[in-house]
Amino acid sequence: MAQTENKKFFENLTGAGKAIAVLTSGGDAQGMNAAVRAVVRVGIYVGAKVYFIHEGYQGMVDGGDNIKEAKWESVSSMLQVGGTVIGSARCTEFRTHEGRLKAAHNLVQRGITNLCVIGGDGSLTGANLFREEWSGLLVELVEQGLIDEEAAQKYSVLHIVGMVGSIDNDFCGTDMTIGTDSALHRIIEVVDAIMTTAQSHQRTFVLEVMGRHCGYLALVSALACGADWVLIPEMPPADGWEEKMCQKLSATRSRGSRLNIIIVAEGAIDRHGKAITSSIVKDLVVRRLGFDTRVTILGHVQRGGTPSAFDRILASRMGVEAVLALLEATANTPACVVSLCGNQSVRLPLMECVQMTQEVQKAMDEKKFEEAVQLRGRSFENNLKTYKLLAHRKPETELPHSNFNVAVLNVGAPAAGMNAAVRSAVRVGISEGHKMFAVSDGFEGFYKGQIKEIKWADVGGWTGQGGSLLGTKRTLPAKNVAKIAEQIRKYNINALLVIGGFEALECLLQLYEARSNYEEFCIPLCMLPATISNNVPGTDLSIGADTALNAIVETCDRIKQSASGTKRRVFIIETMGGYCGYLASVGGLASGADAAYIYEEPFDIRDLQSNVEHLREKMKTSIQRGLVLRNENSNENYTTDFIYQLYSEEGRGVFDCRKNVLGHMQQGGSPSPFDRNFGTKIAAKAMQWITKKLNESYKQGRVFANTEDSACLLGMRRRAMIFQPVVQLKDETDFIHRIPKEQWWLKLRPLMKILAKYKTSYDVSDSGQLEHVAHNRPKDSVAISTH
Repeated sequence: MAQTENKKFFENLTGAGKAIAVLTSGGDAQGMNAAVRAVVRVGIYVGAKVYFIHEGYQGMVDGGDNIKEAKWESVSSMLQVGGTVIGSARCTEFRTHEGRLKAAHNLVQRGITNLCVIGGDGSLTGANLFREEWSGLLVELVEQGLIDEEAAQKYSVLHIVGMVGSIDNDFCGTDMTIGTDSALHRIIEVVDAIMTTAQSHQRTFVLEVMGRHCGYLALVSALACGADWVLIPEMPPADGWEEKMCQKLSATRSRGSRLNIIIVAEGAIDRHGKAITSSIVKDLVVRRLGFDTRVTILGHVQRGGTPSAFDRILASRMGVEAVLALLEATANTPACVVSLCGNQSVRLPLMECVQMTQEVQKAMDEKKFEEAVQLRGRSFENNLKTYKLLAHRKPETELPHSNFNVAVLNVGAPAAGMNAAVRSAVRVGISEGHKMFAVSDGFEGFYKGQIKEIKWADVGGWTGQGGSLLGTKRTLPAKNVAKIAEQIRKYNINALLVIGGFEALECLLQLYEARSNYEEFCIPLCMLPATISNNVPGTDLSIGADTALNAIVETCDRIKQSASGTKRRVFIIETMGGYCGYLASVGGLASGADAAYIYEEPFDIRDLQSNVEHLREKMKTSIQRGLVLRNENSNENYTTDFIYQLYSEEGRGVFDCRKNVLGHMQQGGSPSPFDRNFGTKIAAKAMQWITKKLNESYKQGRVFANTEDSACLLGMRRRAMIFQPVVQLKDETDFIHRIPKEQWWLKLRPLMKILAKYKTSYDVSDSGQLEHVAHNRPKDSVAISTH
């Protein structure tokens, strides 16, 4: 890789002579271990000494064996472990000046001047205070004769970088904190399990989830399972909510539903600050409606279990960014926190984030609830708006009447989350006053006339269902445009929402081309990317890819575990994805793979040979297992069988081999919380765009839209959701291999190699820069977070 002026490479940043310590503090969260692993391995990679501080700040104060140097092997096999293996403890002593003096002495003795703190806002505030007092503490240590002048000069500056580990997602400045996605997985697993028993007995379930001061978990799980009612601390219900809630529950039952789900955050309050507990809600439902009602309090289940794929990748990326920030820090750099904005790593001043987080609580204490919601950030606000839009049906008399008919269909292979998107589109469409039509079996069903009106209640319970309930086919419309145009005329379809993968893009391009011959296609056309392969141009992420990643990661965990206690073993695993290496690469990063072979990064026999050599060397240490992923179309000659046979032969005497083709299990299963939420929010946004386009293009009694920007793909690009004309995406696309010409995740591949102990070139010119926390967002901002 040639070095250019605007590029800066990881290997040019040296950590030689530096000592970095990593600690986890406060409550534990799944994914903390992935962050610790990344800090240790990247720190060692750049030549720094890395130390574990066991038991958080308590270990820093106590010193001794609590502060130990970490080796490369120290963090093996911890990626898939929940909680934090280096321990976490609340520490009252660190809050005192004497405690911090002891901690400073313990760090100086080991030459540690770089601290990586993984915890909540309390832990990070403590770290910042420690940094501010550092020079004064060193003066005291010199006066007490505990260190000499030379040591005080040498270690005069303490650098601090924070990563937020908290399942509550209660920290301002980042879209997601480490552990939140995994906690949502635990909640949704419970909700899905409860739904089956609730339906059997026609019961109402009240679920209490964590979130003493933040309702994020309650809100997003309500959005992800289509709960009937949600109670959160940031937005207490208006007076008289009891009556409204009971009306809503009985209305849901009267439409044929056999169950009700109510989600309560543990910190839920009413407008007067009085607590609303799950037992209060249960008693209310029983007293007023007589429904058979049960309470389930999830408690610490939400903190437990293995981290999700999202949390492993987030924590690994944050860990690398944290080491980078420490290497680049100068004496004047403020303490920063590594955050996620959209799909990008950013660095924010730690105290700005902490102050803004405290402002939320202040607004809630002062009963300024609208302000509290705004301060939580764009993502939270968007979740709340979308939930209100989808959960509460307005009476017919209050709905606008647009006289527009909008059709929804799925195209291509099924992807988990498609049904959540359809439900959202149907309900938002009805709320906007449109008549919604569902097309079965994609464009094949379209030209055959398999089109019927779909109502609000028809999509109830769709959010958690995998696959495609509408049915989906890969058939493209080109051969049947005349018949499709006829059906559009027959049903008077005024707009089309297509949910699917690469085929959906080809379909939209064909319909756009057909506009010159058929005026029927001069209507707003919108596409939502939904494919496990994540190979659609114009978007960083597709609906369904997260669920597939989780399936791969869970399977890799099990496969690796199957070798524990046996002799040294390497697993060769084949993933789906067509020619797109997203699942193999990102799945490899999340499961701690040694290599991932993909089409986008050509490889030859020499690469295979060096990978085998690498594994032979690795297996001679205490590491017992190796993992190699291969994308199904990475190379027509170096097949999975070939690679398996090569590794088996070349590894003989050191390790043995097993192979596994994961196949269609990657496409099945119920959607992950991420895909449910992403599908729900992206479809709501698309329907609002369709309404806008319909109103703009309605002239002289009919809809006529033939401009480029009336046929769009809605995708997530870095930090924002953007509508892009499909015609403009043509130049970004390799149609032969059905992949975008540029793919953001390729930048993560060197990261996987570094964490697997390869020397490699890692371009960090795109790493996060120190920014300021945005307080007032522009009113017309289109950016939304995926979570």
